[in-house]
Amino acid sequence: MRKAFSDSLMKEAENNPQVTFMTGDLGFQVFDEFSEKFGARYINVGVAEAQLINVAAGMAAEGWRPVAYSIASFATARPFEQIRYCVSYPNLPVTLVGAGRGFTYSTSGVSHHALDDIGLMSLLPNMTVVIPGDPTEIEELFPQVMRCSGPAYFTVGRFGEPRYQAEEPSVLGKARLLKSGQKIAIMSTGEITHEVLKSVNLLHSENIIPMVYQMHTIKPLDTVTLDNLADQVRAMLVVEEHFPNGGLWAAVTQWNAIRDKPIRLQRVGPPDSFILGNLNREDVRKKIGCDAHSIAITCRLLWNQ
Repeated sequence: MRKAFSDSLMKEAENNPQVTFMTGDLGFQVFDEFSEKFGARYINVGVAEAQLINVAAGMAAEGWRPVAYSIASFATARPFEQIRYCVSYPNLPVTLVGAGRGFTYSTSGVSHHALDDIGLMSLLPNMTVVIPGDPTEIEELFPQVMRCSGPAYFTVGRFGEPRYQAEEPSVLGKARLLKSGQKIAIMSTGEITHEVLKSVNLLHSENIIPMVYQMHTIKPLDTVTLDNLADQVRAMLVVEEHFPNGGLWAAVTQWNAIRDKPIRLQRVGPPDSFILGNLNREDVRKKIGCDAHSIAITCRLLWNQ
């Protein structure tokens, strides 16, 4: 996904001379081509995330189109006050890019876990929140995000994530149908979608065929698709790599709470607690019940009820 993002950024910079890239001392080698080709439009502020946001906001106010990049936990939580007052409040077109959200950097401990980034960014007025799940969604959504008139939060994974098949293209603000099915709709966001698709493959041999939607846009949430789905299925399963508060689950439950006929909802995701230790992402997901087998178990229970 990171290579897809770098390539997409290059295309945007070639088409728009106002596009600048800013980093908090990260992304070496990944963005070398950008630095070599665009020179002064590449800015490294060092390990100073608050200043990263301040500089990006100042440049946006002067007509530039800045892209500010850091590890997801550092891009959102550490400079939250600067994002709130310098970017969100004046509604400036700054694109914040969080690399490696969720448990991507799980071996580095809680400081690098990004399980609250969606909640933090979704709280802010004017902010668009986009969480792609594969390289194709990076390539299709980043150009759309760069045409937003206000601020946006956009995430990228690491290297080597496979592309998944889908029945629809990626459209900003619209849930993306990955697999058709019946009785149950699985809603996920970000790279955890790969675990969802693995779980569906496990279930097909049992003739359990849920729908799968990738909710790459958390804000604004595609309530039109959710309303349509609620009339077609008996339950929805939300799978996320985020704390229970503020993420996709929170957004979907808020939508469901004001419906005349609420639909049954179930969640698979991290608990409301810090995950200690230095396990890799795959082992963390197994430990807390967010891997493909755990998702399949929950789907099986919903299907048979």
